[in-house]
Amino acid sequence: MQRIKLGKSDLEVPVICLGGNVFGWTLPEADSLRQLDAALEAGLNFIDTADVYSRWAPGHQGGESEAILGKWLAKGNKRSNVIIATKVGLDMGDGKKGLKPAYIEQAVEDSLRRLQTDYIDLYQAHTDDKDAPLEETLAAFDKLVRQGKVRHIGASNYSGARLAEALHTSKDNGLVSYISLQPEYNLVEREKFETDLLPVVLEHTLGVIPYFSLAAGFLTGKYRSKQDADGKARGAKVGKYFNDWGFHVVDALEEVARAHHSTPSRVALAWLMEQPGVTAPIASATKDEHLTDLIEATRLKLDHASLEKLNTVSAPAAAVKA
Repeated sequence: MQRIKLGKSDLEVPVICLGGNVFGWTLPEADSLRQLDAALEAGLNFIDTADVYSRWAPGHQGGESEAILGKWLAKGNKRSNVIIATKVGLDMGDGKKGLKPAYIEQAVEDSLRRLQTDYIDLYQAHTDDKDAPLEETLAAFDKLVRQGKVRHIGASNYSGARLAEALHTSKDNGLVSYISLQPEYNLVEREKFETDLLPVVLEHTLGVIPYFSLAAGFLTGKYRSKQDADGKARGAKVGKYFNDWGFHVVDALEEVARAHHSTPSRVALAWLMEQPGVTAPIASATKDEHLTDLIEATRLKLDHASLEKLNTVSAPAAAVKA
């Protein structure tokens, strides 16, 4: 498995990150544990989760994904071989949300307990919190790093301006700094990252681990109509791509996949891995063949013509014209 440095950190991660949002949600616990074993065996030892996963599911309260991951980590002597990324900040209920220092201190202890570990490799602010002064948030993260509870910190869902402000705040105050960004970025969601965030990423040499790398499954090609999405866990998220432009992107993916004797999922991930600034796309898997797609995507090298075809059909300007 090819590996790459995450930003300026000492973390060497595989070029794809296994998404843990499905653990205990669309992937039952037993299947999640089996998948984690298979992923580790294949070299996919970079796993992303969050405290809030999967609070949105009926009967869930958040922490389900971390708890399953913790059960897996507790079996065997594997912790030192796994890179765990989790997140803090989204609403956990009962007023538990945001990035104020007191809450960060409480939330990290909860995550450590669920994960059954004494440190987190990458602790990420799940979203910007305008009510928490950046210096206070970063000082709280700095304390966790000095205590050894967190190795590195990252940001998710920040604007370019706020991300730059946070990085300058760390530098000006001698505080630990974000080493990575987790933005939404894929073939049908390009404009925000490429225009607003990428310049900051490149200036500060941040690692980038995009989420929704397959656009909630749309880029797999399995959604061709509203009927295909009805009743599916992610069906509501893909509806906005049901237009001529969205389907043209999928058509191009399928053409490139045929040319490379591959699948649309692998091609979409391989395209993302080739984009400037991107370190390791995050993608989840609910079936064995999905995990195979993630692994095989790391071995797929797209030729210049294929990349240009995908760049052209998915360009934000093409979406406006559609």
